[in-house]
Amino acid sequence: MSGSLSSYWSEFCSSALRSKPLGKSSLADVVVVGRRKSGEEGLERRLGAFDLILLGIGASIGAGIFVVTGTVARDAGPGVTISFLLAGASCVLNALCYAELASRFPAVVGGAYMYTYTAFNELTAFLVFTQMMLDYHIGAASIARSLASYVVNILELIPSVKDNIPNWVGHGGDDIFGFISFNILAPILLVLLTIILCRGVGESSLVNTVMTITKVIIVLVVIIVGAFEVDDSNWSPFAPNGFKSMLTGATVAFFAYVGFDAVANSAEESKRPQRDLPIGIIGSLLICVVLYIGVCLVITGMVPYQLLGEDAPLAEAFKSKGLNFVSVLISIGAIAGLTTTLLVGLYVQSRLYLGLGRDGLIPSIFAKVHPTRHTPIHSQIWVGIVACVLAGLLNVTVLSHILSVGSLAGYSVVAACVMTLRLDDKVDTQISTTSMSKRTEGITCITVIACCGFAAGILYRYGVSTLAYTFLVLPIAIAILAAAGLQFRQVYKDPPGFSCPWVPIVPAFCIFFNIFLFAQLHYEAWVRFVVLSIVAVFVYAFYGQYNANSVSDDTIYYHRAPAAEA
Repeated sequence: MSGSLSSYWSEFCSSALRSKPLGKSSLADVVVVGRRKSGEEGLERRLGAFDLILLGIGASIGAGIFVVTGTVARDAGPGVTISFLLAGASCVLNALCYAELASRFPAVVGGAYMYTYTAFNELTAFLVFTQMMLDYHIGAASIARSLASYVVNILELIPSVKDNIPNWVGHGGDDIFGFISFNILAPILLVLLTIILCRGVGESSLVNTVMTITKVIIVLVVIIVGAFEVDDSNWSPFAPNGFKSMLTGATVAFFAYVGFDAVANSAEESKRPQRDLPIGIIGSLLICVVLYIGVCLVITGMVPYQLLGEDAPLAEAFKSKGLNFVSVLISIGAIAGLTTTLLVGLYVQSRLYLGLGRDGLIPSIFAKVHPTRHTPIHSQIWVGIVACVLAGLLNVTVLSHILSVGSLAGYSVVAACVMTLRLDDKVDTQISTTSMSKRTEGITCITVIACCGFAAGILYRYGVSTLAYTFLVLPIAIAILAAAGLQFRQVYKDPPGFSCPWVPIVPAFCIFFNIFLFAQLHYEAWVRFVVLSIVAVFVYAFYGQYNANSVSDDTIYYHRAPAAEA
């Protein structure tokens, strides 16, 4: 019995520690992935740089720009502008890490999952997938419910319809057992978007383009019209509750930018991935930063921050100035924003399932691509079904407490991948003992930085006195020492294509700040992180390790994008 258990454990460890190897030629510009099965269709390269920028904007700018800006301003005051600026700066640094890896892995889907599989190992990649996927599923259901509510609000502008639509149609019925709440319209909207995505990337890209341009124009109109109603006396005092309120606001604002990783997951559908993916990731995020800051300045300049509403602060601010037509525009913009955010979210989920299906970590049916539509139709339908069930039956507001933990964990791992793969760049196919020890030392420093970020976050969150805050110096100092170890003890080589600047300082900061934010999340999110990780390990142990494709026996080199497609 003990021998059998020992044999199983040895096999499990061997499988879990497998990675997608970077061959010697990959030091130039290739990535190794599992060979596709005979006859398997690939995705179609139809997205240019402009499409990718719109994809990133569509994923990031939703109703949040009309709601989150006001809710943060109620605490931070006009300093909400600094909150969004800090959050935007942090996200730009995360985006630089994503941009480098997207440039290095230009031919395959998978995003953070694929990067982790190559930089670390199979089990860690599967854990990253499960954590991020739960965020995507719950987020899609939540957005679908919000979209249904906004659609009903627009319909209720018609006098004959007003007050005649039951809550269970769009707003959500009364709670049953505290978490069950029926909604009919949300699943219908999800079915329509799923059909669009199944038809092909061209159709879904067209819808995203029209909707994204519409909402950006509406946001610009809101900023321009609102600028003429600004009273600069409302900006004083600029930070009524001090710097801590602005920093706390930044932790909330951070999630308003989440979505740029959607561009990285479109690698296999990009025309010129090594050039366009970094442009799409960074370009879309910078545009989002400008739009958010513009809205923050307008909303706090129009109305004293204490008087901002909670549910629709921007719309209420314009109503208070007698600009009702702008309020209608804001509702239309919110619908367009939610539609594109939901569309891109469903798109990203299907591409992640596609990558897992190709690698054998989930059933191979998820790897099938339609021969004429060139879309992962089975993955797309599955994603739509899950979203419909969650949005149609559950009160997703209750589930919102466990959101964002997967995204923060995934972003942190992506930053770690940048440093780890740069360490591997100097290693030829014959890896020396010295090189391995350097890699172990580097990963140890990365782990120390993450632990310090969590410790600092806990001290900041629960500190109630000046003395408690002084202890923040200790984890910050240790993190700085670990970053110094990465800087001076390791050797880094710039990769081909886009290169993240100031490695390892930028990735180290991303890890520290992301885990700092992780510590600010609701304790239910921590429980979800641990429980889901345990479940994922069991799923991998009983299915994934036995069905994963052997990277050593069946590999193929992708050299940038094929010349005909570039």
